[in-house]
Amino acid sequence: MNCQRCGRETFLPFQCPFCGGQFCSEHRLPENHSCQKIDRARTSRQETAFPAAPSSYEYTVTMGRTRQNRRIYFSPKELKHLIVAAFLVAGVGFSSFLYSSYFAADWITGFGVFGIFALILTVSFLSHEIAHKVSAQRRGLWAEFRLTLWGALLTLISFITPMFKIISPGAIMISGSTGLEEMGRISIAGPATNILFAAALSALALISSDFQWIFFFAAFLNAFMAFFNLVPFGILDGFKIFQWNKKIWGVAFAASVILMIINYTSVG
Repeated sequence: MNCQRCGRETFLPFQCPFCGGQFCSEHRLPENHSCQKIDRARTSRQETAFPAAPSSYEYTVTMGRTRQNRRIYFSPKELKHLIVAAFLVAGVGFSSFLYSSYFAADWITGFGVFGIFALILTVSFLSHEIAHKVSAQRRGLWAEFRLTLWGALLTLISFITPMFKIISPGAIMISGSTGLEEMGRISIAGPATNILFAAALSALALISSDFQWIFFFAAFLNAFMAFFNLVPFGILDGFKIFQWNKKIWGVAFAASVILMIINYTSVG
């Protein structure tokens, strides 16, 4: 959306707690956007000069607007970003074909096999991100997928490197105010989707004879996606889930590790 002061487009707008307007980082302070309720802002600062000790801890995220309509919505701009991300992820899947034995032996069959692999990889990534989006939008939050510069570049570099494979062209940007439990539930949606994918692909591998290894490998990648995102550190999903409910985090983390080990040994 656009800043209501300067009109500049910003992906993560700041919402003024006094007038309710949406502004960029430069104009987020009341005095920088000529807030109509500047007197309230000054009074609030005076009252918090010597704040009382908090009675409880509350986790909130407030970076922008909320949505009154809780239906699932994809904006035209978001769809463009999702399409680019899908091509980037699929490209990483296809690029693996260039460094496989299929390329030299039977490139026609290999192209088809890795086409299936690229499709599974793309669906797995997009499903992870859209699961976050659906969970957030159902709670009335603004949530849209956006490409990130460094993530897209690292994914692009993964096209040409045989071992260095990173799939992180972008992420769901969430804006609004929510508590610790809601943020935990939104965060678990992505890894849980990958765990379900890993389990389903493992089952397909057991009943498939022709492309068993590719299903095992795709299952391993889904388990690894879940494992990586469940690490309780920094901006990763695992940190927010761990803060919300350690038991749920432990079950999900253990499931991702078990599925990752089983499918890795099956591929080998």
